[in-house]
Amino acid sequence: MRTFERLESEVRGYIRSFPTIFKTARNAVLTDQHGHDYIDFLAGAGTLNYGHNNPVLKQAVLDYVNADGIVHGLDMATSAKKDFLNAFEQRILKPRHMHYKLQFTGPTGTNAVEAAIKLARKVTGRRNVVAFTNGFHGVTLGALSLTGNRKYRDAAGVALADVHHAPYSGYLGMEVDTIAILDKLIGDPSSGVDLPAAVIVECVQGEGGLNVAGLNWLRHLEQLCRRHQVLLIVDDIQAGCGRTGGFFSFEQAGIAPDLITLSKSLSGFGLPMALLLLKPELDVWKPGQHNGTFRGNNLAFVTATAALDHYWADGRFQRSVEFKAGTVGAFLDKLVSNYPAAQMTRRGRGLMQGLAFADPALADAVTSIAFQNGLIIETSGGRDEVVKLLMPLTIEPERLLAGLDILEGALAEAVSHLPARFVHPNQEVHA
Repeated sequence: MRTFERLESEVRGYIRSFPTIFKTARNAVLTDQHGHDYIDFLAGAGTLNYGHNNPVLKQAVLDYVNADGIVHGLDMATSAKKDFLNAFEQRILKPRHMHYKLQFTGPTGTNAVEAAIKLARKVTGRRNVVAFTNGFHGVTLGALSLTGNRKYRDAAGVALADVHHAPYSGYLGMEVDTIAILDKLIGDPSSGVDLPAAVIVECVQGEGGLNVAGLNWLRHLEQLCRRHQVLLIVDDIQAGCGRTGGFFSFEQAGIAPDLITLSKSLSGFGLPMALLLLKPELDVWKPGQHNGTFRGNNLAFVTATAALDHYWADGRFQRSVEFKAGTVGAFLDKLVSNYPAAQMTRRGRGLMQGLAFADPALADAVTSIAFQNGLIIETSGGRDEVVKLLMPLTIEPERLLAGLDILEGALAEAVSHLPARFVHPNQEVHA
């Protein structure tokens, strides 16, 4: 690891949590240079929903490269882009009766968020945007202004303005109607909150700690936006592409966002690709007004098309995700019940679930021990108090259970080292 310590910036992050040199990977297993296997419950922070080196997607991109297909094309018309546009329309939009235009932004999620808020301000002529507590939308300056976590905001170096951070679903307790509070602030000309151009929301907050927006809360948020003529942006960068069951995380709520940002697992193969879906009437851009050199990653178009055709042609893949989500949820509930000394609660939805600990140090201990025992898993949340399970959606059932067993072993070991003062006299420490 000395090469990385000597040459790479101190900004590096994941390498500190997983200090080994990885060499190969297949589906839900990473192998390091010494031949040690690790079950992957991180999946590129949600970028590898279809697993590492998915054979269907890999073959598609190899065939394309071998045929001298266009790799880089700016925003010119290519056969790869045409195939993706048609596949997205046929596999995703039409079955859901959705009508959106597609804008290819720069290659990362934060690029899509920047485009969304820039367009919302252009359409409405307003500057203010409402974001939510614990939200994460990226670290470029516009997206960073929407992000709640102080760790990221402190690195900005400039004022992060024109954003009002409102309480998310359940932030003030489940008995408090945070939509009513926001409605009052927006509707009151003396509240000090300017009428926003848009509201941006994650239906499940990944980096923020697996907080889940209630379905009625999302419906009421959409109604608020319609009432005040404010655009609704859903950031589906991590929670989308099947992670919570349906292709989009908001499908269960039955809402129709004005703009939707997608990235991470959109390409299906870990290739950089980001997309902004916008209702046709909002497409007021002038040619070239929002551009970027790498908004035409044709290799990503190829793998994204293969993923859509292979996994989203019918409902089998979605049903498999829902079944695995049930397995994960039941297992986590068992851990909460069997290890009361850990003071945990289960959070999340679909295959985006985890355990929230009262003590962040215990969450850190669990992930560290898990890595030593062959499981890659990270923490999230404002205090890194949530152990987040983000395995590939294609993980084999037996591998899923093996990873969950490692997680339980790590939890048992971490709890066994708890100081006696943290254990209630009537509680047993399970080891």
